[in-house]
Amino acid sequence: MNKIFKYTAILEGFSYLALLSNMLFIKPNNTDLYKFFLFPIGMAHGILFIGYVIFSILIKNNQNWSFKDLVVVNIASFIPFGTFYIEKKYLKNA
Repeated sequence: MNKIFKYTAILEGFSYLALLSNMLFIKPNNTDLYKFFLFPIGMAHGILFIGYVIFSILIKNNQNWSFKDLVVVNIASFIPFGTFYIEKKYLKNA
């Protein structure tokens, strides 16, 4: 399950960056393209985010994380590039 969480963290980070880049770069230039990409990227990011949070709660005991570590892992999902940091620091032996 640690490996699945590791891949979910990486994919969630990429989907977050894709969503941010879609909102920053495509929206001002082309609203039709923005609407075309917004729903699938947003839906994928939402599913991956929920999976990230659920997996982090499920593997808390397996990784011997304290409650503080669990909070840090979950807060990192709100910060761009945060899940990549978590993948390197907390999941390096997964």
